[in-house]
Amino acid sequence: MKVISTNLAKPVFFQWNGETHSTGIFKYPVDQALTLQEEIVEDDTIADRRVHGGIFKACYLFSSDAYPYWKEKYPNLDWDWGMFGENLTVEGLDESKLQIGNVYRLGTALVQITQPREPCYKLGFRFGNQDILGQFIEHAHPGTYVRVLETGQVKNGDKLELVEKSDSPLTVKQFYGLLFARKKDTELVKLAIDNEALPLRKREKLKKFLK
Repeated sequence: MKVISTNLAKPVFFQWNGETHSTGIFKYPVDQALTLQEEIVEDDTIADRRVHGGIFKACYLFSSDAYPYWKEKYPNLDWDWGMFGENLTVEGLDESKLQIGNVYRLGTALVQITQPREPCYKLGFRFGNQDILGQFIEHAHPGTYVRVLETGQVKNGDKLELVEKSDSPLTVKQFYGLLFARKKDTELVKLAIDNEALPLRKREKLKKFLK
């Protein structure tokens, strides 16, 4: 897995349901290393700290391998890396192989895989079509957020080098499917509840499916 683009955003303001909203989803490639801090990527824009940023969503990674699928689906967009709001576009990132809790050296930073990205209306705004929310869920390649265990810098060409494998076999793709499944797989629910790399709030919400 190799970083092929570092991306940052400036705030963009738009009208939604009669109100002015702001977003940091309009990320574009930059010719500089990114500094990963404990709760945010330095110099990036986070419009709503309730759902972005923080310890378990400090930096967002998305796979360059998914881009051809979306380019074919939305050929009229002005395509560039960062289209999905990712800070780091990563070649070879495979959610079906990324175990939640895995720890990687990434540049001079140390990061831990935490959770997939769940799409919201702002992704629909960037793509000019709210249908992408359902399409994004169905495609099941959501990318992943990471927790920053050691702050540091990441530049193009840096690789994710596995330092410590998670004790849990639960992958990002499995957990993503679990979030949206109407009927929850109880074994996956148990794995998620026991995985401390996931936010406690998400783990607590899943407990009701074991009753």
